[in-house]
Amino acid sequence: MQTRRGICYQWPDSSVALPFAGTARKRGCGGGTAGTRRKRWRTADWRTDFFDCLPDDLVLFILTKLSATAGAPADLISVLLTCRRFCRLGVNPTVLSNISANGTAMKAKNWSESAHRFLNRCAEAGSVEASYTLGMIEFYCLENRGAGASLMAKAAVGSHAAALYSLGVIQFNGSGGSKVDKDLRAGVALCARAAYHGHIDALRELGHCLQDGYGVRQNVAVGRRFLIQANARELSSVISPPSSARRWKTHREVLRRAAVFPASSLLSDFGCNVPAAEAHPANRFLVEWFAARGGPSGFSGDSEGGEARDELRMCSHVGCGRPETRRHEFRRCSVCGAVNYCSRACQALHWKLAHKVDCAPMDRWLDDGPRRPLPAANGGGQAN
Repeated sequence: MQTRRGICYQWPDSSVALPFAGTARKRGCGGGTAGTRRKRWRTADWRTDFFDCLPDDLVLFILTKLSATAGAPADLISVLLTCRRFCRLGVNPTVLSNISANGTAMKAKNWSESAHRFLNRCAEAGSVEASYTLGMIEFYCLENRGAGASLMAKAAVGSHAAALYSLGVIQFNGSGGSKVDKDLRAGVALCARAAYHGHIDALRELGHCLQDGYGVRQNVAVGRRFLIQANARELSSVISPPSSARRWKTHREVLRRAAVFPASSLLSDFGCNVPAAEAHPANRFLVEWFAARGGPSGFSGDSEGGEARDELRMCSHVGCGRPETRRHEFRRCSVCGAVNYCSRACQALHWKLAHKVDCAPMDRWLDDGPRRPLPAANGGGQAN
């Protein structure tokens, strides 16, 4: 085997007969009697492992590419179980630090101490995806607020857009603390940073904050422009996905998928109907985790004073999965009061998905008369 420059790799042992040596002599390419040729054919070692001939740098490069394009954690873990050499090179920090988002996509039903150690090892190696995923699990599922916030902050330092947005939501709601721990200006700053790195929900959240004057000076024109940019980026992500997971789609393919999958976004305001954006593996883990446990562990039953306490609520947007960390943390819809949202972005998306139909049915409008205000066309009743 030769490189592009013509340099041959050194065989591990020059005394070992190669499998093709007997084949060449059997075809008459070498001298000797027929008995000698048969003997050399029988003594050829067919069990030679040609992977042993590859240098560690080349194998490490291949494993790094595999880690960066992994579609599931099993893609990398199955390689680690192949042999001792692959196990030693597969846990190299260079390989673990480049693991993809799907490579950290753990199933909630398969969560174990081994999965926790694997994500923690990837995070220690410098993987921003593993830091964000493990941070979300620690903060919301395992209720280790400090460790989870630290891991998400580590991913945010590495310019991870989803981690920046999640920290912004935590600042808006004061998650993990009391109501006085809210920091609206910090939430706006984090959303602006996440929007700069291309996070669509953060750009939408920033637009709503500017329109409503929430944590920033009100500027309706700029806020509206940010919302239009979020819609344009959403359409662009469907037509031309990122190069890391690019699937070339024609215009006909986009229309076909739009007809099969339900519309999810604000693009229907502009006459477009695109499929729902795939949620991050961390959000999918939260949804599965709390669905299997019947919701977040909150206050239920009777308190010491004999009054019944409310349970903690989940964000009503199906792709979010964030729960409350204290009572009445999330805002309710001011029209029906039946849904809860962790952010204005989730409110706007869920309004287009389902709540536009369920919020104020026609029979309630007829019964109440014209005194009840109709929900706004750009996102329903204001959450409070």
